[in-house]
Amino acid sequence: MKRLFLMLLLAACQEQAAQVTDPVALTPDAVGYYCQMNLLEHPGPKAQAHLEGLPGAPLFFSQVRDLVAYLRAPEQSHRVLAVWVNDMAAPGATWETPGATNWIDARTALYVVGAEIEGGMGAPEFVPFSDIAAARAFAARHGGQVMSLQAIPDALVTLAAPDTAEDADWQRRLQDLSRQTGG
Repeated sequence: MKRLFLMLLLAACQEQAAQVTDPVALTPDAVGYYCQMNLLEHPGPKAQAHLEGLPGAPLFFSQVRDLVAYLRAPEQSHRVLAVWVNDMAAPGATWETPGATNWIDARTALYVVGAEIEGGMGAPEFVPFSDIAAARAFAARHGGQVMSLQAIPDALVTLAAPDTAEDADWQRRLQDLSRQTGG
């Protein structure tokens, strides 16, 4: 009997506990994954991704568009377990202060894409909402279309702001790199 109890105890200890993927509140310690800048110093909605094997330490993103780029990048090192975005339909959420705890599941959120408003890093933004009426009202004021995460075209995820010197330089460097690598 003692041996059976020890075997059951050992088996229970070997079971892995489910990783907590609840959204983490924004604090002054939260920095963007790509830019390593304090998120609270930038306007617009933010995002976070929880990765398998990295409990309690989500990757934060200065812009929702950056999260979408991360999710679609082929070079993931860890499986993405959960993704959260600021709900811009939440009470008190503004462009300057999108909120520290008003997170919604990025995979079920609605997005205004193509609005005439820049995200925290100065690039076009995908603006997340939990409420279709709020998303449509935002699109009516700022332009753009309401769509799901899956419907956002890949071409809009990686392009820099159109008609800028940075975009032209980026395109030139990408073409040079393609020629060098035979791509």
